[in-house]
Amino acid sequence: MRVISGVSKGRRLKAPRGRVTRPMTDRAREGIFSAIAAVLPGADVLDLYAGTGSLGLEALSRGSASVVFVENDRRALQALRANVDSVGLGGEIAAVDVDRFLTRPPGRFDLVFVDPPYHHSAASVETTLRSVVPLMRIGGTAVLHRPDGERRPEAPGLEAAGRLGYGTARIWRYLRVPEVGNRWTTG
Repeated sequence: MRVISGVSKGRRLKAPRGRVTRPMTDRAREGIFSAIAAVLPGADVLDLYAGTGSLGLEALSRGSASVVFVENDRRALQALRANVDSVGLGGEIAAVDVDRFLTRPPGRFDLVFVDPPYHHSAASVETTLRSVVPLMRIGGTAVLHRPDGERRPEAPGLEAAGRLGYGTARIWRYLRVPEVGNRWTTG
């Protein structure tokens, strides 16, 4: 696994042994980043269930301003820290459970990656998406990675904007839209 493009193109990334993480293929990441290229320059990014950090690091390499990586698995955190140090583009690591992180958001984001383990239920994923909406700026983008065969998760304030398929993976892209009659209509 490596950084695909940008200032850190070709930089190798470490992954923990075993099944702690499920790194996304280079092909799938390239498809995602081609679809969201216009969002990246200067973006504030949130990488939930960061694992090795490949999505957030790719965003930094392609011009994003900042990334907050959220991961709580000890072995994944070791690889994530090593990768952030190796790539040398910065990034804040929050060594905490995603649900706990989402209860005390640090700011507003232009781009959010949501890549939970496949064993998370569809209901759990929708809960996470609902919790992410208030953290996003209006017009921001969310990218969700799930196994093939699941229906598209939905959340008020997120509008489906595209879908990609790679092998057994489905990747949905959402846009943050104003919610009518909700206090999150500005941003």
